[in-house]
Amino acid sequence: MSKINELFAEELKVINIGNPNFKEDLMAQEVEVVDLDWQPPAGGKTELIEALDSLSEHQTEISEANQKVVEILKTSQARLVDIDQAIDVVPGMKKNLILHAGPPIEWEEMCGPMEGAVIGALIYEGLAEDEESARKLAASGEIEFAPCHEHSAVGPMAGVMSASMPVHIIENSKYGNKAYCTVNEGLGKVLRYGAFSEEVIERLKFIEETYAPALKKALALTDQGVDLKTIISQALHMGDECHNRNKASTSLFFREITSYFLEADLENSVLEESLKFIKENDHYFLNLSMPTCKVALDAAHGVENSTLVTTMARNGVEFGLRISSLEPNQWFTGPAQMVKGLLFPGYTEEDASPDIGDSTITETMGLGGFVMGGAPAIVQFVGGTVDDAINYSKEMYEITEGENNNFSIPNLNFRGSAIGIDVMKVIESGRLPIINTGMAHKVAGVGQVGAGIVNPPVECFEKAIVALSQKIAGSEIE
Repeated sequence: MSKINELFAEELKVINIGNPNFKEDLMAQEVEVVDLDWQPPAGGKTELIEALDSLSEHQTEISEANQKVVEILKTSQARLVDIDQAIDVVPGMKKNLILHAGPPIEWEEMCGPMEGAVIGALIYEGLAEDEESARKLAASGEIEFAPCHEHSAVGPMAGVMSASMPVHIIENSKYGNKAYCTVNEGLGKVLRYGAFSEEVIERLKFIEETYAPALKKALALTDQGVDLKTIISQALHMGDECHNRNKASTSLFFREITSYFLEADLENSVLEESLKFIKENDHYFLNLSMPTCKVALDAAHGVENSTLVTTMARNGVEFGLRISSLEPNQWFTGPAQMVKGLLFPGYTEEDASPDIGDSTITETMGLGGFVMGGAPAIVQFVGGTVDDAINYSKEMYEITEGENNNFSIPNLNFRGSAIGIDVMKVIESGRLPIINTGMAHKVAGVGQVGAGIVNPPVECFEKAIVALSQKIAGSEIE
């Protein structure tokens, strides 16, 4: 019998590449078949393949640069050292400047939740009396708008920050830079989801006039501030992922700061209200984990030849990236995606606004969705299963430069979290970063309607890889 006839006489063992229908047809005939999930690099797009090829010729320099970025991220030391009004500490802050989440956007283009937050901020600042006058002022050209990220700051959801708002001051004691974030208001009707009712303004005034001065006195009694990196490391072993689940981290912060509140010279009513404010807000630590990540990623920006992402942020209209080796305010954008997950009773997907907020700074640092495998309870909030959460964490190692042993995942045998999102690996693999996030109602003032999972638009990474090839390899791709 010839070799070819021997082949046809043998039992077939098939590897299917491509169309899954072939696998289904073979299985129907009881043929053993393995399906290989494969796609051409860069989705087969010629210009992206050319960009990858040109960058691959500089792989040694790129690898060295990326390792340097990861080293900076891992060795950064974030501490909460003070709290003060934004006008006094945030670089470039002005009385007529409103900072917001995500890449740059003007008033006319803003989504409902961000419009509502801007309206609330203008009323809070005393620049407008009501919604009508606030909208008129916002559209007048007298108010300037800029991303929080371009002012060393971050903000959850709408991310709106105005001059009088107290901000946490986080210092990177290793590299000397600082980051800023407002105080988390809690749940319900809150500014970050676009609410601007009287109760929202009253809560913001409580934070400014009562809580912030009390926290400032408490922090003044600490030796070198509060070590936030250590709290995050511990919280990850207690079921948090430090984006949408902050129960453990808030509890650890409460335990750390309470003794200083007790030692501070505070009136009993102020002491009680301040401690109650933290205690009853499970999301308090989100506004500390975000600037913790920000202060590390800002320190890692500006490393020549690096292809790693130092910012992921969204404004409800666009999703934006910034890359370490490119200009500080050079954004690569694509359309903000719709979040898929669990909706609160009474709401449908039609009610939700597209993805919004600076809180993706946590995923940029390897927290949030990247460590969901160690936070199984989060699936009750964002949907999916525990197995899904574990798989999400495993998949992120495919698109990152290294592992961060400071932030380890118990369910993965304490493997360090994936860190250093590499634009080249994202384009090569076709795999996008995973993000877990809340959903805001598309109408200003309604609030949160659910939570779920989302990916960045691939367009961001496609634009970035072309810019990187032009910068690092000097290529001109048409």
